[in-house]
Amino acid sequence: MTVFDRTQTPKTRPMPPHRTAMVASLDIGTSKIACMIARLKPCPPQEALRGRTHAIELVGYSQIQSRGVKAGAVVDMAECEKAIRHAVALAERMAKVRVESVLLSVSAGRLQGQLIEAASDIRGGAVTAEDISRVTSTGMHHATGIGRAVLHALPVGYTLDGVKGIRDPRGMVARQFGVDMNVVTTDATVAKNLMLAVERCHLEVEAMAASPYVAGLSMLTDDELDLGAALVEMGAGTTTIAIYSGGRFVHASGFAVGGHHITMDLARGLGACIADAERIKTLYGTVLTGGSDARELMSIPAAGDERDGPQVISRATIANIIRHRAEEIFEMVRDRLADSPFAAEPRARVVLSGGASQLTGVPELATRILGRSVRVGRPLGVGRLPNEAKSGSFAVPTGLLVYPQYAHLEHIEPRHTRHIRADAHAGYFGKVGRWLREGF
Repeated sequence: MTVFDRTQTPKTRPMPPHRTAMVASLDIGTSKIACMIARLKPCPPQEALRGRTHAIELVGYSQIQSRGVKAGAVVDMAECEKAIRHAVALAERMAKVRVESVLLSVSAGRLQGQLIEAASDIRGGAVTAEDISRVTSTGMHHATGIGRAVLHALPVGYTLDGVKGIRDPRGMVARQFGVDMNVVTTDATVAKNLMLAVERCHLEVEAMAASPYVAGLSMLTDDELDLGAALVEMGAGTTTIAIYSGGRFVHASGFAVGGHHITMDLARGLGACIADAERIKTLYGTVLTGGSDARELMSIPAAGDERDGPQVISRATIANIIRHRAEEIFEMVRDRLADSPFAAEPRARVVLSGGASQLTGVPELATRILGRSVRVGRPLGVGRLPNEAKSGSFAVPTGLLVYPQYAHLEHIEPRHTRHIRADAHAGYFGKVGRWLREGF
């Protein structure tokens, strides 16, 4: 096993505090691909959304039907590449700018967060930035298994001679220094192929980020971040979870069941084609049933032979099919929350995002199964957002626009000198795929 068997996905540089920047986000999902281009302008400290140093003004936006993607992973490279090109071109046309690099979300690859403790003796008496980097790097590599890639390595607290709760240990004196950190990993093959699909479109991947983490940056309030909250991103092919405590991102998890499975259940249960099932879910999707639903009937075209007559289905039948799958999803969420640091936060709230969270009655169903206060979120603090993007369905692409303002919190593994020297004399195509070449 070489030193490159365990590696970190590309990371963006921290935002300069007094400079305006253009940022592009790309969310490659199972059902849709969304691209957003925004101008980030420095702003004074705010009472709300305290962690943000820049105001976000959307200048370009697109969403198209996804192709070549299943459960958040690329399954047809050529189709996925075409869809990415189309989405980015539409956003560029609206923004009247040319995009060279994008921030990319990752929802597939069995997202997993681990809380790791690492410690070391202090060589010089006082803790230095080099000590922090060395110990954090040790903890990150300890948490990264073969075939996994690190999306985030976030210190959540430091220890000096056994005293926990240290926020910034630099310059402080101790014999032993430790770090508690959240290391979020994904399957390296999934991350590699997502990045390859983007770079085949002559776009550089500036950074990759876990979908539930950036969704939380977009939708959670300051109080929720401080008091503790779980962000559940209910996508089409995956459901992913990010847990926050004390203002820090402390855990991530996910599984490959989402809104598309509800669509497939409807198609099978109603004998309808997938397109009609998706339309029924969008227009009439609910997990609630009332006394009149069994008597309220609707006509649905039959799948297969056009000579077959339409079927007559009650709205109660539709609601029951949706509810069974939604209950399964929330039961799986409940099990993962019970095995996470969230279990120690009995009053912490659950916030839902993603397309499947828009179904009628989902918050009530989640409240009953999870035994928690539940709300459906929406993007916060993004200017000029179109009406169709103001729902929780767009938490991830908007969260990617927020993400650069939090990049300074992450540990970034330094590149090896020999690669830096080689890239210094290479053009764009010499840099494309650098992370891919560094191997798994």
